[in-house]
Amino acid sequence: MDSGRNAIEAVLAARGLLSEAALERVRRLETESGERIDLIASKLGLLSDRDLASAYAEVLGKPLVMPGDFPAEPIAPERARLAFLKRARVLPIAETDTELVLAMADPLDDAAAQALEFAFGKSVARVAAVPGDIDAAQDRLYSEGRSSLGQIADAAGGREDADRDSDLERLKDLASEAPVIRLVNALITSAVEMHASDIHLESMESGLRIRYRIDGVLREMEAPPGRLRSAVISRIKIMAKLNIAERRLAQDGRIRLAVRGKEIDFRVSTTPAIHGESVVLRILDRGSLALDFEILGFDDAQLPAFLACLFRPHGIVLVTGPTGSGKTTTLYAALSKLNAPTSKILTAEDPVEYVLHGVNQVQVKAEIGMTFASALRSFLRQDPDIMMIGEIRDLETARIAVQAALTGHLVLSTVHTNDAASAMTRLLDMGIETYLLTSTINGVLAQRLVRRLCPACREAYTPDPPLLAELQLESDGEVKLYRPVGCPQCNGVGFSGRTMILELMVMNDALRALVLRRTEARELQARAIADGMQTMYAHGMRKALVGITTYEEVLRVTREF
Repeated sequence: MDSGRNAIEAVLAARGLLSEAALERVRRLETESGERIDLIASKLGLLSDRDLASAYAEVLGKPLVMPGDFPAEPIAPERARLAFLKRARVLPIAETDTELVLAMADPLDDAAAQALEFAFGKSVARVAAVPGDIDAAQDRLYSEGRSSLGQIADAAGGREDADRDSDLERLKDLASEAPVIRLVNALITSAVEMHASDIHLESMESGLRIRYRIDGVLREMEAPPGRLRSAVISRIKIMAKLNIAERRLAQDGRIRLAVRGKEIDFRVSTTPAIHGESVVLRILDRGSLALDFEILGFDDAQLPAFLACLFRPHGIVLVTGPTGSGKTTTLYAALSKLNAPTSKILTAEDPVEYVLHGVNQVQVKAEIGMTFASALRSFLRQDPDIMMIGEIRDLETARIAVQAALTGHLVLSTVHTNDAASAMTRLLDMGIETYLLTSTINGVLAQRLVRRLCPACREAYTPDPPLLAELQLESDGEVKLYRPVGCPQCNGVGFSGRTMILELMVMNDALRALVLRRTEARELQARAIADGMQTMYAHGMRKALVGITTYEEVLRVTREF
């Protein structure tokens, strides 16, 4: 299908899915191997599966097949063996008297299409689908209730758990066997496809417990047999270049893999527990990192004021919230906005989660003396314009940050507090003088993450008057709230993705006067609200009223207020 080959290259070029450097690299390999550039780019991780499937759909002039478009029952399973369908990554999704509609991961694969055309004795209409969606549909339709994970685990055989065998070489051999490798790869691929942020593998008395954190909530997944517990954990430690013989101490490492056409980093942490080791893989998908303030959750009420704080020539901008509230992503978005050829930017992070082009990023390593404070001191000798500190944890770091702001630098950092006003009292408690704070703080942003309702299945309803009164949503007109329902697009959960709710306290003369008097946080907050600050609760309820999230989600993350 030479015309298709040329068409897909044209679409990829028109959409800008491959940079000039990537295109040159792929064309060089195309000359050497004779393989199509789309397939080469996918194998190298230069193209995501979804982007490539969307490009195929444009070439075919037909809509991309979505998960809900796959049939409820297999179509003529006696005519096409599952092994062939899996190998070719195709799936019949509809059949008429004269035509078979075939969902294909590679619609330009003539051999697969012609084989099924012969098997069914009908013409084949090709449509494009995301490979992961085809795999999931095949598991559901043809695997008699057994998932891919379960089938791979069965293939690992009936070996005893390596915990009972002290032979280290035996454990290495078991972790290197093909079924265990496939099992771990399936766990990782499944987590990435479900847009999980973390994979938790926990050694329990009965075996291995596996949970994915999806949209901030842990969800338990199918676990492999208990006999494979040590083999699975050892395989992950081998991939992360950790010492598999050391089970008494915590270890940290990193893995880089191409998953479904995307280069993804995994931060690996192990810790000893009573029944064995617990392992957490943090999924760092650079392609899914949104560095756009509107996408993150800012609206027209807060964004101009926040940008005004950022574009001041000097001072400190703080982002506050608990662990997992998206502070680092907000700082990265801010750095992306500030990044320009005329500015030198230095960051000290623990750890460096994503690499930002044009930004000098430093990994903090306390064990060798590279702390936030020592990194900041070295930064001041590098003539920077903007500095980002991963977290202000102690008085020494806070003092250097304040001095940097006083000497004409813009400093971005985070503090662990519940709201914006509490950040000021936290710095005062550390020992920073009041007059230094009032001279350097530009603004404090407090934030939380809430789950987004699935737009395809959310349901509006009219809340009862007592609930409206409790939520302080009394209105003369009719008030609508929304609740999750569940559909194929959101895997029946009713939520898809997360958004941010926030409050921005911009320093003004009234607030500075209160800080100088060491006023408590609640009085600072009351003054900021009187001056126009919108609280996180109010921001969240605005989003609940327009169907972005639910009031329960807002209460879940702001109930302490």
